[in-house]
Amino acid sequence: MSKVAIVTGGARGIGLAATEIFLEQGWRVAVVDRDAEELHRALDRIQGVLPIEADISDPQSVDGVIRKVVEQFGHVDALVNNAGVALFSPASQTSFEAWREVMGTNLDGVFLCTQAAVPELAKTRGSIVNIASISGLRASTLRVAYGTSKAAVIHLTKQFAAELGELGIRVNCVAPGPVRTKLAMAVHAPEIIAAYYDAIPLNRYGEAREIAEAIVFLCSDKASFVSGQTLAVDGGFDATGVGLPALRRVNEEA
Repeated sequence: MSKVAIVTGGARGIGLAATEIFLEQGWRVAVVDRDAEELHRALDRIQGVLPIEADISDPQSVDGVIRKVVEQFGHVDALVNNAGVALFSPASQTSFEAWREVMGTNLDGVFLCTQAAVPELAKTRGSIVNIASISGLRASTLRVAYGTSKAAVIHLTKQFAAELGELGIRVNCVAPGPVRTKLAMAVHAPEIIAAYYDAIPLNRYGEAREIAEAIVFLCSDKASFVSGQTLAVDGGFDATGVGLPALRRVNEEA
C-alpha cells in the first residue's frame, strides 16, 4: 500500500519539489495551497496528486483538508507543514495587521494542521516535518515577524515531538537557508544576494530540491528514530560568524 503525504504550500518552490520527490518514491500526495490558479497550473499534469484549495490559517478549512485526504487515499503517513508567507520590513514599521498575517499562516497554520492530522497519523505511526527557516535560528534585519514566526515553529516542533512520541508520531523541522526560488530572486536585491554568498561557506544559494530531499528523508522510515530535531539545510550559513569574506580574499591572494 502506497504511503500518503500532505504537503501544504505545495504549488511552488520547496513544497512542489518535495511533492515531486515523494511521487518518485512511490508516495501519493495531497497538495494544499490557497492559490487555486497556481495549484492547478502546477499539478494538473501530475498523476497521484490530490490538489486541495484551502487556507491553513482557518481551522474549518484545515479540518476539511484532512477529511478530503482520508476520503481519497484512506490514510495519512506524513504531514509537511510548508505553507508560509514572508514579510520584510523594519521592526518599528511592521503593522500589527502584517504581524498577524505572518503569524496566522507561519505559526497558527502549523499548529492547526498538526492538531487536525494527529488522529490519522497515530493510526499509521506517521511523521510530521515543519519548515522553519534559518531566520528562526539567527536574527537578521527586516524579519521581526518572519524570523519570530519561524523561531516559534522550531520550538513548536519540540513541543509536539515531546507529546506525540507516545503515539509513535515523529516531529522534526527543516530550517532552509537562502534558496533559489522565484520568490527569493524577485525580492532579494543584488547586494543581498552578494551578501549571502559572502556569508555561506558553500558560496551559493541552495536549490529547492536540496531542501526537499531533507524533508522526504525525515518523513521516511530511514529517519525512524529521529524526532524533535531541527535540521539546517543552509550550506553552512548558521555555522559561520564574521570573517569568511576576509578569509576568501587571503586565499585568493595566496
